Amino acid sequence: MITESAGVREVALALAGQTEFAVDVEADAMHAFRARLCFVQIGTEKDVYLLDTLAPGVNVAELAPLFADVSKTKYFHAAGGDLQYLASAGVRVKGLFDTHRAATLLGWPKVGLADLVLEKLGVKLLKEHQQSDFSIRPLPDDMKAYITDDVKYLVEIGRQVKAACVAADVLEEVELDCARMAEEAAARPDMGHESKPKLPRGGLSGAQLQLAEAIGEALHGLRLKWAEAANVPMGRMLSNMALGAIATKPPKDLKELARREGVRGPWVREHGETVLKLVEELQGKQARGELPKAADAVKKDPNIKKKAEALKAWRAEKATARKVTPSVVLSNLLVDDLAELKAPVTLEALAALPWLGEKRLKLYGPELVALLVSKS
Repeated sequence: MITESAGVREVALALAGQTEFAVDVEADAMHAFRARLCFVQIGTEKDVYLLDTLAPGVNVAELAPLFADVSKTKYFHAAGGDLQYLASAGVRVKGLFDTHRAATLLGWPKVGLADLVLEKLGVKLLKEHQQSDFSIRPLPDDMKAYITDDVKYLVEIGRQVKAACVAADVLEEVELDCARMAEEAAARPDMGHESKPKLPRGGLSGAQLQLAEAIGEALHGLRLKWAEAANVPMGRMLSNMALGAIATKPPKDLKELARREGVRGPWVREHGETVLKLVEELQGKQARGELPKAADAVKKDPNIKKKAEALKAWRAEKATARKVTPSVVLSNLLVDDLAELKAPVTLEALAALPWLGEKRLKLYGPELVALLVSKS
């Protein structure tokens, strides 16, 4: 357990001699309005370090050079959110190998860490603390054991998964996906929910959609205010499902409000009258013509959509022939990148795509050029 700056320096010295180590993070995102990074766990063959990032002297940015050293493999499992928390703390990752992404590209039926550890090592991991509050201090022993297990076996699992990627001839594709994940991981925004909520649009008339968007936006602002005051996650104050149900079917009274999908009774008792008043005010504004027009759904360029569909059909054929998952041939992100390429489409244009890679260019380059030109 690392709780002071001297301990961080000891970790840095220990990792300096390692060519690979495992990483996981824990936050209090399920329990606070503004999630905090609570622990960074680092595992080697012999040791596990639990860095208490809530302790004043523990600054994980001191380890940034080690995380940026591409010659050191960093094994993560489902790294997406972890990379964002680390970026917020001043740590960017190079040399990422995500065992979850790798197992997915390998087409394995079970890709959870507990599944892999049980299958490969015969060890059963307990997962009862997945939604626990990791800001608790001192951390109970059972929670300490839980966060230790997240990296205790991950170096060995990483090695085995990487070996399977080599055997299946998909290592380059996996490493490119991992590099893209690490490169594109941005620091977490202050609240992470600044954008307008997405509402179900099916079956709504133009007028209904106009009112729904106005209610949804206003209610989103209120739930942020209420969640911050209560220091709870926005979704625990009012879920997206409940917000959508209220906005698309505006309630007339508290009884109707309580029946909306995902709406909880205690929340109705505390905030119901405010919500009904909001709905009434916005209905009045709509009647007076004071609401903005409903936002049109963003329509994808039909030519881009046509190319994306053709690329997906093509990659399915190649995946079958090669006996790999379709995402090995082209990930969904690469499909989007290729579909949006501007003319002229050439091998040089494909080579300029940063995450396509030499192997895909060699295997598929001429066919991709021909396909994209034919659909342009």
